[in-house]
Formats: sequence, C-alpha cells, structure tokens
Amino acid sequence: MASLSLTQIRGSNSVTEFTRLRLKTQRGRSKIGFLKVVGSQGQNQGEPDLSVTVNGLHMPNPFVIGSGPPGTNYTVMKRAFDEGWGAVIAKTDALEINFSCPHGMPERKMGAAVGQDCALLEEVCGWINAKATVPVWAKMTPNITDITQPARVSLKSGCEGVAAINTIMSVMGINLKTLRPEPCVEGYSTPGGYSSKAVHPIALGKVMSIAKMMKSEFDLEQYSLSGIGGVETGSDAAEFILVGANTVQVCTGVMMHGYGLVKKLCDELKDFMKMHNFSSIEDFRGASLEYFTTHMDLVRRQQEAIQQRKAIKKGLQSDKDWTGDGFVKETESMVSN
Repeated sequence: MASLSLTQIRGSNSVTEFTRLRLKTQRGRSKIGFLKVVGSQGQNQGEPDLSVTVNGLHMPNPFVIGSGPPGTNYTVMKRAFDEGWGAVIAKTDALEINFSCPHGMPERKMGAAVGQDCALLEEVCGWINAKATVPVWAKMTPNITDITQPARVSLKSGCEGVAAINTIMSVMGINLKTLRPEPCVEGYSTPGGYSSKAVHPIALGKVMSIAKMMKSEFDLEQYSLSGIGGVETGSDAAEFILVGANTVQVCTGVMMHGYGLVKKLCDELKDFMKMHNFSSIEDFRGASLEYFTTHMDLVRRQQEAIQQRKAIKKGLQSDKDWTGDGFVKETESMVSN
C-alpha cells in the first residue's frame, strides 16, 4: 500500500500564503492541514476561474499530477508547478492511500487486494484515520463489480475523499511469432494495469457511480472526489467534473505529452466554460448526474416519446395498418427518432 499526499510548491511568480486549517470529520476528530492560497499576479478578471478548494486545500486549477513517475522527486515536482499544475501527488499536505495498485501488491495482500475486500478496507482506513492529522483520500480499484461499495466504506471509515480510478487489469497482447505475451521480462509476463485514453469511458462510468452515491448518502461539502483516467484534453477533464469530480488527475498524459500539457488542459477547459457562460468549476460540477438513470426508466421514456410522436404525426400505430400504398412514407410515420 502506497501512502501518498497532495502538496503545492510555488515560485517567485505567485503570491503564496500558508494558513493552518483545522478540519473536522464526522466523528469529531480534528485534522490539521495546510491551506495554501495561491494568487497569480495580473490574472485577467474576465476569465473563468479554475481554482478549487478541496478538503481545505486551495489549488489554482483542478489539475493534479497523479501517483507515478511524473511526481517522484523535488526536481520533477518543481517543474510541474513551474508549468502550472494545481497539485502533485507527493508526501506532505494530504494523504492519498493506494488501495488499488495492481502491480505485485495484491500478491502480498496489499494494494488492490485491500480495495477489493471491504472488511479489510474498513480496518485499514480505520487505522490510518485514527492517526492522520491531514485529509485522507482513498484511491479505488476499478477491478471490482461495484465500485461504490469500497468508496462508501472508505468515507464512512473517516476518509475525506475518494480518487478513482486506478489502472485496469489487462493483457496487452501476444506475439504471434514467439507465442510469448507482451510486454515481457525474459519471455514471461503477468497481467498489468492498462491506462491512457482507452480507459476514459470506463473511468467516467465509475466516477459517475461514486458521485451519485456520495450525493445521496454524504454531505458533499465535507467530502471530495478526484477523477482519474485517460485525461489528455480539457474536454476529458470537463467530463469528469460534469459527473461530479472536484479535481482531475493526470499521470500517463504527462508521461506522453510532458508537463506543459497543463496549459492546454487549462485553456481548453476555459473554452468549454466560456461556451456555457460558467464562471467557476462549481457552476457545472455534477451537472450531468441528473441525466443518468436506469435501463427500465430509459425504456419507459422511449415508449412515452413514441406515443407522443405518433400522436403528433398521426402516423400508423403498427405494421398491421399498412395499406400497401407508399410503404416508405407509411413506415417513416412509425419511426420514433
């Protein structure tokens, strides 16, 4: 299990203020965190505001470099902040507990093995939150039937936030000449975590499910949700925010496109906000959740719509009413969409 955290470093081009912040959990336990207020000099007041405050941590934008090589030491973290990233998963201001790593840790009953066992997850979250003095996020594995179950357990066990998703277990391929799996080490391989653009739709579905659960069962003012999975554009980020994410993490995208990717993300997210006249992230966070429903409800809505359209068109009600004169026209009168 990896214990990670959220930190911010700013250079001389920004105004930085550190303020101690006391956070309260449901159990009344105090947590001391560090609230860093970052104000960019000369900011255009007419521009949409990308800043977010999550569990008492203020960030200039919602873009967080996720756990991985892009945030492993001071040199790369400083570079990330110089480029404009809102935060980096590192080791100071908050803890992101990795209950989802698929690489070797489950074999030792850690990582994803914990995230897939709600009883064990509850126990470990309890240990951590009994001692933690900063906000704690639990990082969820997608390799589970219902991701809302471990998310719910994590929040009820004292975590202030949930991050989702980690990578998806997969086999990348088989070399048809050597018959060996790829990639391989000395000709051998093991299923590993799949990331990047292809996982984005899966991640959206998981984050949406967690967000709906949190909205119905928890006080959203006290908890946060971080969306992860295939973010390479501002549109990708906007989708995560629309389904309820407070922040958006990027790891593979940085490895592929470099730390400067954050400028593109911010510009494209601002363009989206301008298109809809949104002035802040909170203006549209979770706005799409109300449009997700059940298959049964979709069938009911479609049937009602068909009846309404038929009534308006006064078309045929079924193929039993065909006259044989003008099949195309008569068939079109039955189409609902």
